[in-house]
Amino acid sequence: MKTKPPSAPSGIGTTLADQIKELRKKAAVTQEELARRTGVGLRFVRDVEQGKATVRLDKVNQVLALFGYHVAAVKDT
Repeated sequence: MKTKPPSAPSGIGTTLADQIKELRKKAAVTQEELARRTGVGLRFVRDVEQGKATVRLDKVNQVLALFGYHVAAVKDT
């Protein structure tokens, strides 16, 4: 039985940068507050939201955890 990977929540952008930015805005959280609440640097939050090509996934997951999400490897079908 094949399962489809979960899709982005309705109304959320398609890139990771867009998704994080939209989740943050929907939660009415500033970049500074997001950095403080998740234990990452403000520079990291800005880099992620601007779509920096190389970011640490452990830190991305720290940020996403605030919103109930995480990044994980999904096997291609």
